[in-house]
Order: sequence, then C-alpha cells, then structure tokens
Amino acid sequence: MAYGIGVEEHDREGRVITLEFEDFYMITVYTPNSQDGLARLSYRMEWEEAFLSYMKELEKKKPVIFCGDLNVAHKEIDLKNPKSNRKNAGFTDEEREKFTKLTEAGFIDTFRYFYPDKEGIYSWWSYRFSARAKNAGWRIDYFLVSDALKERLEDAFIDTEVLGSDHCPVGLVLKDA
Repeated sequence: MAYGIGVEEHDREGRVITLEFEDFYMITVYTPNSQDGLARLSYRMEWEEAFLSYMKELEKKKPVIFCGDLNVAHKEIDLKNPKSNRKNAGFTDEEREKFTKLTEAGFIDTFRYFYPDKEGIYSWWSYRFSARAKNAGWRIDYFLVSDALKERLEDAFIDTEVLGSDHCPVGLVLKDA
C-alpha cells in the first residue's frame, strides 16, 4: 500500500491510496474541490496533471483502476441542472477538460461505458434545498480503468438507494482474469 503520488505539495492533503494487486493497481482518490469562487481551480489543474502522470507511470507496469470522488460532472448528462451550474466548481470547462484528458489518455469511465445515455443517475446531492428528494444531483464519483482492462468489464453501477451521506456508493464488476 502506498499513500500519495510522490509530489509533496499534493501528498500532504492525503488524497490518494494505491494498492498493488497481481493484475492491476487499485487507487482510491479524493480530487481537490475547486471551491466557491473557484478559489482553488489553479491548484486543482496542477493536481490533475500530477495525478494523471502518476497513473500513467503505474500503467507502464500494469493496468490501473481508480475510483473516488473526482469532484467533476463530466458531461451535461451527469448533473441535473447543467445550465445553471456552468462555471461553478465541479462543472467548469477546465475541470471537464481534465476529465476528457483522462479518457483520451486511455482510461474508461465505466458507468458511461455501460450506460452512455442513462439520465437522472447521480452519486452526490447537496444537503440544501431537499436536493436528494428532488434528485437534483451530480455524478461526481467514478470508477475508471485502463483500456487494457476493457475485456474484463462486466458492469458498473451507482447505488442511489443507499442513504446516510450526501454521496452514494458506486461500483464496478470485473470478470475473472
């Protein structure tokens, strides 16, 4: 088990845990939030570059699976109110472009792989304004995998029925190697 990505500036926030298995690396991550007024957007952009570099280095040895709160709704389909949230933390062009860069670097958004057009499925709801009861949410929690694992993908899910947090569980099912 390893903590961090090997960059002091980023590692002191405790955002990444990496486990090494025989066939792949498993990473859990909490991506920095850009915060109100986008106060940390520039830091987040630096962090995104460093995190992608870290994963690509690991991928030279074996495939990577990573999951967690990526604090971004990638596409308009991934949040209830895209128009009113443009330029808000989690839905800026910059954050969305970094997510696109992940997929262009060979990582598969597993939920969208299986359910490319599924609407109204979110993993986070604000505690304000009865957002969860109205299903006014965002899909910001993900499982992404190296393209090398594509043939092992069996399913991905978001368990919206689980209560107890402002987030709900997301999951991934792989076929045996």
